[in-house]
Amino acid sequence: MRILPVLALSTLVAGLVVVVSGSPAQAAALPTGARSLESVNYPGRFVRHAGGLGQVEAVTSGSTAQLKRDATFTVVNGLASPTCYSLQTRDGLFLRHRDYRLRIDANTGEAAFRADATFCAVDGAEAGSVALTSYNYPGRRIRHRDFALWLDATQDTAAFRADSSFRLVSPWAPKTAKGPVIPGLFADPHIASFNGRYYLYPTTDGYAGWGGTYYKAFSSTDLVNWTDHGVILDHGPDVSWADNSAWAPAVATANGRYYLYFSGGLASGNTTKQLGVAVADSPAGPFRDALGRPLVTGSQFSGGQAIDPMVFTDDNGQSYLYWGQGVARAVRLNADMVSFDAAQVRVITPSGYNEAPFVFKRNGVYYLMWSENDTRSEDYRVAYATGSTPLGPWTNRGVVLQKRLDAGIKGTGHHSVVRAPGTDTWYVAYHRFAVPAGNGTNRETTIDRMEFNADGTIRPVVPTL
Repeated sequence: MRILPVLALSTLVAGLVVVVSGSPAQAAALPTGARSLESVNYPGRFVRHAGGLGQVEAVTSGSTAQLKRDATFTVVNGLASPTCYSLQTRDGLFLRHRDYRLRIDANTGEAAFRADATFCAVDGAEAGSVALTSYNYPGRRIRHRDFALWLDATQDTAAFRADSSFRLVSPWAPKTAKGPVIPGLFADPHIASFNGRYYLYPTTDGYAGWGGTYYKAFSSTDLVNWTDHGVILDHGPDVSWADNSAWAPAVATANGRYYLYFSGGLASGNTTKQLGVAVADSPAGPFRDALGRPLVTGSQFSGGQAIDPMVFTDDNGQSYLYWGQGVARAVRLNADMVSFDAAQVRVITPSGYNEAPFVFKRNGVYYLMWSENDTRSEDYRVAYATGSTPLGPWTNRGVVLQKRLDAGIKGTGHHSVVRAPGTDTWYVAYHRFAVPAGNGTNRETTIDRMEFNADGTIRPVVPTL
């Protein structure tokens, strides 16, 4: 179900929806981020969870902090569809229906759960309000009945429309922490700077077995406020040789175009992963498969898994492709950015390496970074080495980013770095277990500063919330 743009312009002021245009929208698009949902026909009552069940209840400025927290949700990318939405609690759980009753549960990543926790937005009973239809039962909507939330069959009555309509208003429990920088479950972020904007290209997370199928792009001028550019490549319709395992995208530019390098697999029991490359005229896509076949096949090289591609372009314009889980490989790319001499592929695996190679250059020194341990482990972390060429040899410098249990931060890894244009200010984007209820398949993306010592070594990055 594709959501059309809102035709009526509305803004959030002091917790109320103020409709600027006089005519209601014909379809609804929701703002992502923290919101509370107020009942249209019972103003002052808000969707909240209590004892694991969804209901509408009165919330005021004098309500307890816990009640305000329970009445606050984060609108995020739909777990089952990027054109719909999911509602995440402050404790990292998701509003979902089970036996048509609305409740909160931890995301299992299974297809049934993702569908149960995904809702599509349509116009509500009043201008500026919305109704939420079930993704997997499109003829049913969330409505309150005796103040309990149910998924009921849509009825063409004024009473039902009012019971199923909500205003998205300012959150009762505003976010106090910095991260994640993009709401929802995203991992393996590649950050880059193109044409005066920063771009993030993450893996869409929250799938059992990391079985996601599409990539989105986000852009920002300040690393704080991000624009969602939607799906830029979908393995389903866009890639003939892969239909799942849409992992770890990375984007480079050359020849006036943009090249998206990605991992892909098949859902038909074939666990072999391969690397592909897609091309676009804009960093925001859409991208199309450049070859119609893999750039690197799973059986092309012995040892390791063909995942986690990354491209570094040196000052002289020469680009290098890096990839691999278990074994790190590197090779010079041809000028077309979509081919290379397989005989020139070099193994550059450093001690402790597991996956996610990333290379950059500063003050004439090359830095090779990677992730250690398994992404499902809270000890997933980033280490690095330095060298005098893009292909090494490399001097191991140790771990530079790791968990911070005093802040509840675990599984910090699969990173990328970017330099603020025209400065020596650097940032590192990485994923962590979603705070507080995440794990190795429920991860979120964040960004911190990355600083250097006088001798060029990287100072340990202190992960922040």
